[in-house]
Amino acid sequence: MTKIFNDPSEFAEEALAGFCDIHSGLVRQVPGGAVRRHRPAKPKVAVLAGGGSGHYPAFAGLIGTGLADGAVVGNIFTSPSAQQAYAVAKAADSGAGVVFTYGNYAGDVMNFGMASERLAAEGIEVEKVLVTDDIASAPPSEAEKRRGIAGDFTVFKIMGAAAEAGADLADVVRLGRKANSLTRTIGSAFHGCTFPGADAPLFALKDKQMGLGLGIHGEPGLFDTDLPSAKELGQEFVTRLLAETPPGAGDRLAVILNGLGSTKHEELFVLWLTVAPLLRDAGYTLVMPEVGELVTSLDMSGVSLTITWLDDELEPLWTAPAETPAYRRGIAAVQSGAVSGEETSDGAAAPAAFEATQDSREYAANCVAALDAARDCLHTAESRLGDMDAIAGDGDHGRGMVRGIDAATSAAAAAAGQGAGAGSVLIAAGDAWADKAGGTSGVLWGAGLRAFGESLGDQGSPDAEELAAGVRAFSDRIAGLGKAEPGDKTMVDALVPFTETFTRLAVEGAEPRQAWEASALQATSAAEATASLRPLKGRARPLAEKSVGTPDPGATSLAMLFTVMGPFLAGSGQQAPVTANDSQPAGALS
Repeated sequence: MTKIFNDPSEFAEEALAGFCDIHSGLVRQVPGGAVRRHRPAKPKVAVLAGGGSGHYPAFAGLIGTGLADGAVVGNIFTSPSAQQAYAVAKAADSGAGVVFTYGNYAGDVMNFGMASERLAAEGIEVEKVLVTDDIASAPPSEAEKRRGIAGDFTVFKIMGAAAEAGADLADVVRLGRKANSLTRTIGSAFHGCTFPGADAPLFALKDKQMGLGLGIHGEPGLFDTDLPSAKELGQEFVTRLLAETPPGAGDRLAVILNGLGSTKHEELFVLWLTVAPLLRDAGYTLVMPEVGELVTSLDMSGVSLTITWLDDELEPLWTAPAETPAYRRGIAAVQSGAVSGEETSDGAAAPAAFEATQDSREYAANCVAALDAARDCLHTAESRLGDMDAIAGDGDHGRGMVRGIDAATSAAAAAAGQGAGAGSVLIAAGDAWADKAGGTSGVLWGAGLRAFGESLGDQGSPDAEELAAGVRAFSDRIAGLGKAEPGDKTMVDALVPFTETFTRLAVEGAEPRQAWEASALQATSAAEATASLRPLKGRARPLAEKSVGTPDPGATSLAMLFTVMGPFLAGSGQQAPVTANDSQPAGALS
């Protein structure tokens, strides 16, 4: 359990600041993460690793010569926002292009994708390399759906060495994707990890039990089994990995035996005594293997084994020197060129001069009140939403939603105070939500609120059909980004029934507040019904059976928020908001 913290919500930011201070000779903090202290003497491809906090030394600990040029750092186990990724890329770019590399998680894919679009629009060459090494998260026939775990390190190392040697963007990307295609990982957990300030771990195992197939975000294993001996565990790992030997693979391996946070090196050494002979007996030469903690999961007790089949092109990159705060290999030529400025723009726009009608400004006050009601609701439900998410996910949904709504309410109030109309208030709220919350829910809620605001505009107070158009814009934007459909067990399962019901009632001439109330009831019922579904999207997908019987947390929170926001968005704004307890689907959060 994490014992040292101040405000748990500020833990990731404080940890990054402390890291950058103690390693100030190698790195500097920038909005969204950190980059190398010294800029390259001539333009080179910037390799930018990224993801949530809690995995040290991934990702910031790997910034340095021969490895990453920067790291985009999200909250604990939460994707960084598109704004964070954009800001770090701007700080690290030296004119030869940038490549984001990260594990295959929905929030990361969306946020890094949106940042890439923004960078490309500004003329910066940008590419993405996803890591998909976890063999437990999908079968070989669906390898593209696999999540990235400790194989992140191998892919980052090979890409970083290639960029350091002067490879162009296309070649760095090609080599990274090649390394990923030849990398396989399997892991196990012995005990769950605990968020700062939390009273209990994200998941628990019975005494003398092991969860096989864990992820690095604290997801429980695909199945639990009796705790094996070190020899049995090593045999299980090696057998499963070699069963997925790539076609035409060579006989030289990069190997990582990785601790997940609280597994002692001595334990890893004992396990290595089984793993190494098995691989050698299978005819493999082990090339500069690594045993230690390279991709962790807070204080999780667990271990993973990663192997990468090397060839004449990849092996020199795997063995090349590197010098970073947390990882050193050989003697790297540490950069000592010009020091980057301490200040860097985070890409934020100057305060806007709002042009809005009085009606829109009055409705903007309703929007602020709706967001305030949503904030109160989420703060009440935070821990229960987290518990729901921990059944088959990483348990961060409640915390992520709270971070998002807190940022959204502050931004909305500030915009309204500057004379913004309703559309601009919702846009400001959406952008702040996406930036501060990160993760899948952050980018979806942020993009949805922005689309809602763009639809409403600043030129009047919406009638029922205009409000329905805003709801459809919210729904369409989320569906377009997340690619989810009803039945996938996501927030879309509650959003679509709400949208369809409200649109129909608005066309039929129903009074807006009555239409909203009826639609919220449909969303609530639909959220409850997700308990019977198996997830087909997101981090819960690999643990589908564990999810059955528990409503989807994203659908549940959406139904809750649409319920409490309704009196303000579809009414006069004078009604008392519904309490969090009133808005919860029956039994969903208890």
